[in-house]
Formats: sequence, structure tokens, C-alpha cells
Amino acid sequence: MRFLLSLSLSLGISAIGAAEGEKPPEAAKPTEAAKAEPAAEKLPASQVREASLLIGGKKVAYKVSAAKLQLEQDDGKPRASIFHISYVRTDVKDPASRPVMFAFNGGPGSSAVWLHLGILGPKRVEMPGDGTQPPRPPARVIDNPLSILDVCDLVFIDPVSTGYSRAEKDTKPEDFHGLNEDVESVGDFIRRWITEHDRWSSPKYLLGESYGGIRAAGLANHLQSRFGMSLNGVVMLSTLLDFATLQASSGNDLGYLVYLPAFTGVAHYHKKISGDRDQLVRECTDFVYGEYATALLKGNALDEKSRVALATKLAGFTGIEPAVWLSHNLRLDSTFFRAELLRKEGKVLGRFDARVAWDAADRSAQAPDCDPSYELAYGAFATALLDYLGRDLGYKEDRPYEVLTGKVNPWRWSANNEIVNVSGRLANALRDNPHLRVLVMAGYTDLATPPEGVAHSLLHMLDLPAAARDRIQTSRFEGGHMFYLNPPDLTKARADLVKFIEAGNR
Repeated sequence: MRFLLSLSLSLGISAIGAAEGEKPPEAAKPTEAAKAEPAAEKLPASQVREASLLIGGKKVAYKVSAAKLQLEQDDGKPRASIFHISYVRTDVKDPASRPVMFAFNGGPGSSAVWLHLGILGPKRVEMPGDGTQPPRPPARVIDNPLSILDVCDLVFIDPVSTGYSRAEKDTKPEDFHGLNEDVESVGDFIRRWITEHDRWSSPKYLLGESYGGIRAAGLANHLQSRFGMSLNGVVMLSTLLDFATLQASSGNDLGYLVYLPAFTGVAHYHKKISGDRDQLVRECTDFVYGEYATALLKGNALDEKSRVALATKLAGFTGIEPAVWLSHNLRLDSTFFRAELLRKEGKVLGRFDARVAWDAADRSAQAPDCDPSYELAYGAFATALLDYLGRDLGYKEDRPYEVLTGKVNPWRWSANNEIVNVSGRLANALRDNPHLRVLVMAGYTDLATPPEGVAHSLLHMLDLPAAARDRIQTSRFEGGHMFYLNPPDLTKARADLVKFIEAGNR
């Protein structure tokens, strides 16, 4: 299988300035340790700063480090340097027992900038309105009082070939560009970071967005089986477990099924259908697992009367005319849907967030020529991160920071001519660790990784005991893949994450 999820956007956090009358956060300043730290022989010098942030009206003091950690071969030779940015709270009595979360985006080929400056960290990219419009360049970072740094330390990981992370000279970059190789190298980084910072006694969490969810599922099993590192929680944000849920093909209608409830959410947002959105999505989901699945299973044996009746129901759930459904054999993929829903208005929808609608270059095209929800975010996040790294943290390199790169291709899927499905790895981790909990976060208007895709995968962990299934929670949001760009969703996301972490620490 050679499927690339072209962009995995991770959790970043929104920051707003201090409330009126409150003392603004302290400016970042170098620590004595940073001043005295000599530059590594091969690696750029780590940069460490101290700062503070108001979260819930309370001051949270922290240390931020921008650094590289060198992974080694068995003979001690360096094999890769992993760039990461960590935030450790400094005003706590016992740092060794404080929760720590490792966060990463996906792609494959994405750095962790999206989660870092979108939802989790103490800084976020300043975005206008509800996250459906691009900021006026140049974008900048602002404080994020909705960060979860008050309850959890944060480590943002750029896998090899993303960000500033690189393979060392005696190893090949492609040695890290694969499903299992990626899990192994990121797992080795986590082990090293935990060891070097004396955090084995800390509650440990993973958060992966998009393909990062595939990585998190693999890591949950790998860290425990390889290093005996039991996790407290795994957060899967806008993600998937089984690529079959995204890859409809002749004889495989699963992709058409799991996308339909997302079409309903998007159609409701754009006022192509009316009623209670949540109720409509529930009704559509029941329809998907019942009448729609049965009809598609019949293939060419479905009679014309049933076809017409089904097309009418599909139109009611999506706002796409029955004739269009009939001309496409009752099966619409997400790319065509993005071009079709607002065709009469001359607009195309975003893939990562279908709330975003921009003017179409070609109104007759069967597929959009761009993803406006990606375009409005990419430049803003890249500019803001590099400005933050250079001016605030003092970290610079001559090589480009790879926000999202195709250099990881071809990616080795290690699936032996099968579709990649890591549901079994997550199920094994849940089975072997009775205290492991999972939180799945998904947006109604995500047409990259539709919510019902991962829901389907979780339903089909058939060998997972009921008690383990009870440790899986789900949460839905108004926006799309990067729902955290929508301020109400960012607020809700913080509340859900804090509740999840605090429950796992009891």
C-alpha cells in the first residue's frame, strides 16, 4: 500500500494576552544553565529560557528548551539527531512525579508545529475569527492561556527528516522512513528523554494528530513491550487506525460509508440541509450502518426503485442532488464532494476543514485544485514558528526547518501488500496495561480523517475485552482536522484534556 496522508496537523495552543488589570507574563530570559552550557561538538547548542504564563488567572512558571537529542546505534555511533522543544513547569515541588506528554503530528513528513502552536503549548499562532480565514502576514505567536502546561509538561517531537531532525552522516535518512522504523526511533527518543530528565516516575501520555495517531498506537504497544514503559494515556486527535477507512475502491465501499456522516456535518454548516446537526449526524450514522451499507453491498444487484429511493435519502443527508448521487452509483468520494457542494456558488471546500470555502479556479472541475484550509494555515504556522525559535528562544540553523516535507517518501508501510491497520497494536496495549486510557478527539467538518473512520476501527476491535473498551473516550468538535483553530473548540479541547490527564493521575 502506498497511501500518503498529505498533512497531519497537530495540537497547538491559542494564547491571548493577559486580562485587563493583570500583570503580563514575564519576558523569557536565559537561565544560568543555558548561559554556561557549551555547544555540543556535533549538535547546535541547546537554547533554554525561563518564562511564565497566566492560565486560569494563575501564574505558571516554566522552562522552555529547544534542543537536539542524539540517537545512537548499539556501538555508540550517532544515527540521528532529533529536534524537540520541551516545556517543563518549574514552580512545582516534585517534578519527577509530574505528568509529561509527548506530542507529534503526522504526514508522514510533518513536524510538530501544528500541535505546538495550535493547541497544547504556552504560545499559539494568532488566527482571526473562527479559524476559517488566514491571518494578515506576517503571522505571530501570542500567549496561550488555554495551554495544558499547568497540569502537564510538554515535549514536541520532530521525527527524522522533519523540522530540524536529521539522520547522522553514517546512516541513511530512508532508514527511518517507515511505519515500524518511525515507531522505533521516536520510541527511542522518548526513552532517552525520560531517562535523561529523571522522569520514569512521571505519569506518561502520548498525543498524536492525523498519521500521528498511527504512530501513537504503535508506540503505546512498542514502549511497553520493548522498554517496559507503561503509559497512562494516549490521545488520538483527528486521526485514523485503518487506512481502509479512507481508501474506497472497487469492491471496498467502507470509505464511502464512513465519510457520509462528515458530509452531513459539512452540509449542515453550509446550510444545505436544515435541522439539529447532532441529530442529523446520528441519523446518518444509523443509516450508514444499516440501509446504506446493505444497499452498497448488493452492487449491481440493487434494483432501480431502491437506487432512486436511496439517492433521495442521500440528498437529504448531504444537500447533493439525487441525480448526482445516481450518476455516481450512490458513491461520492470526499474530493468530489468538496468540489460539488458549493459548485453553484463557485466555491470549493477545504479538506482539513470543510468550513473553509474559497473561490474555485474552475467551476466545472470534478476536484478542487487546492485545499484552502491548508493554505490559510501553512504559511502562518511556518512563519510564526521560525520567528519564535529565533527571536524568543535564540535557536537558529542554516538548513531549512521542514514544516512538512516529501523527503520521507517513499514511506515503507511494512504491510506485506495489505492495508495498514494498527488497531491490533492499540488493542494489545489496552489489553496488557489495564490502566491505559484512550481519548479520541475529532471534528465534524474534517474531510481528511472523518470521525466515523476511527470510530469504525474501534468498533471492530472484536477481541478487546469490554472492560478495556470502557477505557476509550470520544469527544467531538465543531471544526475540522485542526478544530483547535476555532476558539470555542480550543476551550473545549483544554477542558477535555485536563479532565483526561487528571483522571489518569489518580
